[in-house]
Amino acid sequence: MKRIICFDIETTGLEYMKGDRCIEIGAVEMIDGRLTDNCFHEYINPEGKIIPPDSYMVHKISNAFLEDKPTMSTVAPKFLKFISDSPIVAHNGADFDFPFINYELSKIGLSQIPREQQLDSIVIARNRVFGPKSYSLDALAKWYGVPLTARAEAHGALIDAEILAKVFKELENTAPAPDVNEIIAKQHEDFLKHPKIGINFPRRSFPAHEDELNDYNDFMKKLMA
Repeated sequence: MKRIICFDIETTGLEYMKGDRCIEIGAVEMIDGRLTDNCFHEYINPEGKIIPPDSYMVHKISNAFLEDKPTMSTVAPKFLKFISDSPIVAHNGADFDFPFINYELSKIGLSQIPREQQLDSIVIARNRVFGPKSYSLDALAKWYGVPLTARAEAHGALIDAEILAKVFKELENTAPAPDVNEIIAKQHEDFLKHPKIGINFPRRSFPAHEDELNDYNDFMKKLMA
């Protein structure tokens, strides 16, 4: 049985080192490439951190809504129990989701998600998919025909985790792209096999005529003048 967790977070902002907090965690379970009904979803009280308007416009989560929600110290142990030791996927996770959630975990003295457990779907996509102008989750969902209607009004961690799971399933079924350097080398090898280009080009075995040499010398004089 192959168990994989796809997850997403919503936050007050992008900079956890400057005090931004995680305010929503959504995670879904995939077993042998199929979504199960087993999922994890919690809203989190940011403990006084104000959600700025630009962040609110993305996820539509307000401080008023989060007032009665549990804090990270309550949510995090349940989240870690849910993911257990399964591989966990996040989109652009290496740059954002994993550092953010690990910082939150370290603040309350819990074990961080180890690097060997982390999978970043954007890195996988860049190595497997040639064609999309962007490798955002939206762009890849459209590329694979995964519906985005569920997040028409706002982003949500559980919604995005479900979309990610469907995209990740497609990525797993997409053969790795061939190495670009190998393609270039093969093209160069084929290029050299061309009878009028490569090493097998038929070279003349007789000397130039006198009039050919005279024409050549005249041309070179004009060229050097």
